[in-house]
Amino acid sequence: MPIVITEDVWWPIPDWITSKYEVLQDFTLWSNPEHIVSVGANADALVVRNRTKVDRLLLESLPRLRVVGRLGVGLDNIDLQACRDLGIVVVAAKGCNANAVAEYVIACMFQHARFLSVCDSCTRTGVWDRQKCMGRELNGKTLGLIGVGDIGQRVAVRARALGLRVIAYDPFLLKSHMLVQDFAVELTRLQLVCQMSDYISVHVPLTATTRHLITENELALCKKDAVLINTSRGGIINENALFTHLTKQPESFAFLDVREKEPSAADDPFLLLPNLFLTPHIAGITHESSQRVAELVLDDIDRVLSGQNPMAAVVYPLP
Repeated sequence: MPIVITEDVWWPIPDWITSKYEVLQDFTLWSNPEHIVSVGANADALVVRNRTKVDRLLLESLPRLRVVGRLGVGLDNIDLQACRDLGIVVVAAKGCNANAVAEYVIACMFQHARFLSVCDSCTRTGVWDRQKCMGRELNGKTLGLIGVGDIGQRVAVRARALGLRVIAYDPFLLKSHMLVQDFAVELTRLQLVCQMSDYISVHVPLTATTRHLITENELALCKKDAVLINTSRGGIINENALFTHLTKQPESFAFLDVREKEPSAADDPFLLLPNLFLTPHIAGITHESSQRVAELVLDDIDRVLSGQNPMAAVVYPLP
């Protein structure tokens, strides 16, 4: 029962997996679908991250495939309907990196509020300018959340503990939810989140509905010094609109952990923007989360291949 791994797991493959199954690891496979089909012709399981395009053509070319394991939570690179049609189970590491992403968002807010990298640079070069390094407090500021799922909720709890007001747009969050009932999160419209927030953090999956959810219209509503944080998917924000906004509003700022095209091109104009902080899609990646992700996905693949029910299925076709 071969298991084909097309991208880096970022955690050692446990011995119990390699002793029980034939495991084929090639972390460059994601870039060559034909090679995936070639080496995985008899594969029962496929393990991917976000770069492998698991489309219908690939799935139909792997006739023995029983389960796809997603090392993460985003599913926009997997054709879920094709998996349903073909009877293929999909498991994902739901919740395993939620703490990591939530802490990353809070870290971005601290980084912006206290200019830590600027302060370090000035001090190292002999510029002892305490006034230039004067920051601001997060306490009393307003955080706007776009999407209040697992990660958004964890961000909200941490932000409230720091004294921020938290407002949010999420058409799927019920008013009876504990966070709403306890006044930790105030639900409102997307436009008001943009208008009222000092910090805006995006936490929605990339779907046909959410693609370019934030355009020039939403950005035009933002405060002139508002800070936008995106850890979800690059396609949620219209990057052309964001580039124009950051260029015309030098007091605004953005933290982008995800981009519409990853990795960025060498001539990417975003790289020249001074009011932008970029990271390489690592918000959810820590030593702890990587272990949890690998263990959950590999455990669930073993369950499926052993005829048991998976713990974290997002597609589970009935026999």
